[in-house]
Amino acid sequence: MIKDLTEGKPSSVLWRFSIPMFVSVIFQQLYNIADSAIAGKFAGESALAAVGASYPITMIFMAVAVGSNIGCSVVISQLFGAKRYTEMKTAVSTTLFSSGVLAVALMVLGLLGTNGLLRLLNTPEDVFADGAVYLKIYIGGFLFLFLYNICTGVFTSLGDSRTPLYFLIGSSLSNIFLDYWFVTSFHMGVAGVAWATFLAQGAACILAFFTLLYRLRKIRTQERPPVFSLSMLKRVSRIAIPSILQQSFISVGNIFIQWRVNQFGSSVIAGYSAAIKLNTFTITSFTTLANGLSGFTAQNVGAGKTGRVREGLRSGILLAFLIAIPFAIAFFFFGTTMIRLFLPAGSDVGEALLTGRDFLKIVSPFYFVISVKLMADGVLRGAGAMKYFMTATFTDLVLRVILAFLFSMVPSLGATGIWLSWPVGWTTATIVSCVFYQTGKWRHGRI
Repeated sequence: MIKDLTEGKPSSVLWRFSIPMFVSVIFQQLYNIADSAIAGKFAGESALAAVGASYPITMIFMAVAVGSNIGCSVVISQLFGAKRYTEMKTAVSTTLFSSGVLAVALMVLGLLGTNGLLRLLNTPEDVFADGAVYLKIYIGGFLFLFLYNICTGVFTSLGDSRTPLYFLIGSSLSNIFLDYWFVTSFHMGVAGVAWATFLAQGAACILAFFTLLYRLRKIRTQERPPVFSLSMLKRVSRIAIPSILQQSFISVGNIFIQWRVNQFGSSVIAGYSAAIKLNTFTITSFTTLANGLSGFTAQNVGAGKTGRVREGLRSGILLAFLIAIPFAIAFFFFGTTMIRLFLPAGSDVGEALLTGRDFLKIVSPFYFVISVKLMADGVLRGAGAMKYFMTATFTDLVLRVILAFLFSMVPSLGATGIWLSWPVGWTTATIVSCVFYQTGKWRHGRI
């Protein structure tokens, strides 16, 4: 249901809007975790390592989709908040068309460069073949992934966070079922995990696309909106390109970290793969709440109601803390049990188990810190203050990459040194984000 976020008590409006988005991310991350868990449990530790070795590359493609989602959602939210519906529809159709072209181009490049990307990561030979299979199938479905993300971005821009939830529930449950079926019944291994994601994501994309078209037709305009506008593409790109670069640089940074992790062998890769999926579950939950805050901010900035944004930020941080508590407790005190979910029997004292446990124990106490950063970033992004948003993000990224290499070179630390870079990067970047928010410069970032 389309909803105006510029009216009503800010905390109540934001929570009602954001909670369905959080539930959505739970289902989304469940099938991401299912990929690794089912691969590790039923196809072995090497299969888990293969999925993990491919993960940073898949995140580059995801970064482009998410960055485009952010670009269109900020512009559409501001136009919707300002009641400029003709321009809003043009922004939607322009984004869909240009995103489809970009997605196809990236698919071709990705399929041609799969082996080279894995070689660049120094992927061990014992997991290389499976990693290449998984990656090629994943990239083959990138058009579905891309357009699905654009559609969900438009839904949330219009104040509708429930429709994406329904699609994600269906997609996630289908993906988990197909994962298990393909791997255990048809013994397809890593390929089965990849095909399950391909099919589930494809079905969700098609349904979301046609539902979006139906919803947009119900919004009346005085004139027929242009299907494509170069000026609107430029306007969306002013937000989308920095967002894509920001997301992509994060993924490139993760590739450098993965390259360093790969040097410690397949067992460490497997443990890191399990732990990073769990960590990503948490961070994506915070990011999703921040996206909700961005939509709230963008609509209110578009309507000239910036005073509502401050209360929205406080409510967003409170909600993020409530979500951080169970994640931090589960990962810090029961990390071993969580990592065991991904590993086959007999791995109780293995290096993979210890690696994953150590990672979770180190990073989980700092979830309360990173959640504050991401909420402040949500305001900066929603207001269109992209240079401040990117500066804070790159501070975290650069520090984590540099420190991961430096700390891991200390003989007494080894791979553990990589995990220690997370808290330092998160803490420093949180300070930067909060400074940018407190200066009030985000008020002048509107497009």
